[in-house]
Amino acid sequence: MSDADVPDQTADLLQRYVDAHGYLSWLGARVESIEYGELVMTIPFDTKLTNSGPGESSEMPARIHGGIAATLIDTTGGIALRPALDDPINGGVSTINLNVNYLRPAAGDLTATAEVIRAGTSVGVSAVTVESETPDGETKPVATGQGAYRLFRP
Repeated sequence: MSDADVPDQTADLLQRYVDAHGYLSWLGARVESIEYGELVMTIPFDTKLTNSGPGESSEMPARIHGGIAATLIDTTGGIALRPALDDPINGGVSTINLNVNYLRPAAGDLTATAEVIRAGTSVGVSAVTVESETPDGETKPVATGQGAYRLFRP
């Protein structure tokens, strides 16, 4: 398949899936773009997603909980594999293994870019980088991850 094999309406279709998913919808996850082998998703900054609590200094910016970045890595990595399925809508993707490396605190919107490393007959692997504004005001990678996924081909 080539980039042209991903229909223009695919991002809209994936966004409807995300919107119908309770947790992803609550997070405000957005599908920004999809090409064959690559997917970009975002989660906007919201104080409900931070580690902030009583006793936190108002001088220190709120930092997004690491589990939000892990969710974004898992979701983006799995969805990026869907175009490789014979039937991307009715086929399935299920996480087998997820590895997340936290690089620095995130203090802004999260943007994940997933790259499909391999989509085999029954297993796919994606590598994901998450970027965000950091507490010092620069946009940098805040987490990286790799997921292995079971591919179900009906």
